[in-house]
Amino acid sequence: MHFTAKVNQPGIVVLGINRAYAKNSFSKNLVKMLSKAVDALKSDKKVRTIIVRSEVPGIFCAGADLKERVKMNSSEVGPFVSKLRSVINEIGFLWSVSYIDSFFANLPVPTIAAIDGLALGGGLELALACDIRVAASSAKMGLVETKLAIIPGGGGTQRLPRAIGMSLAKELIFSARVLDGQEAKAVGLISHVLEQNQEGDAAYRKALDLAREFLPQGPVAMRVAKLAINQGMEVDLVTGLAIEEACYAQTVLTKDRLEGLLAFKEKRSPRYKGE
Repeated sequence: MHFTAKVNQPGIVVLGINRAYAKNSFSKNLVKMLSKAVDALKSDKKVRTIIVRSEVPGIFCAGADLKERVKMNSSEVGPFVSKLRSVINEIGFLWSVSYIDSFFANLPVPTIAAIDGLALGGGLELALACDIRVAASSAKMGLVETKLAIIPGGGGTQRLPRAIGMSLAKELIFSARVLDGQEAKAVGLISHVLEQNQEGDAAYRKALDLAREFLPQGPVAMRVAKLAINQGMEVDLVTGLAIEEACYAQTVLTKDRLEGLLAFKEKRSPRYKGE
């Protein structure tokens, strides 16, 4: 088993990659397993936050399995990369505005990448698809595909510029440069950088802290907030404000909104049900 989905505590699901002998690289089987796990989470309304991590010390994901790739013929490579891109897009929550009323159909909950080791190529693309990235200072990350005379094919050419700006993203992709955690934090690639601990899971522990900070909030509000932010960043301000208005309307008639007001009145913690 190279990929597991475990419930750390109610509401927090941890997707763990464990393909140690291949540095967690993406094989056909691993992509298939990841796709299956994501599909299972789409309809689970109990899920409040998803953490993507590695269960292999010193490695997040080394990208594509090049030993497997070298055995593929040209006609196999395209479909494989397309499948990987599709799975990463599921995690990254790509939507058109016309899907605003059916946002529960995908992964609309917060996603956090815990980078405690090497994240190269498709591994970094997987992390880029997450809402939040945290990393150990010793972690190494980069889009290194140009070294192999190809380009990032899992969304890297699109998500990296959105994360750190076009000019710097071009520089990193053109040079295939690898950054450590401190450098990644300095350019805005990650939100938090931690000194690695003896267990080798400093980033994962920080991701858990963030996930627990998210848990008390209204589930519907969290989902539509993510939708509003993601879609609003892709359009002009006027259209973005219209998206926000439509998303806000999704929360007005919920039982959770009324529970929040009642809890405030009664000076107690709200008991949200995601309804």
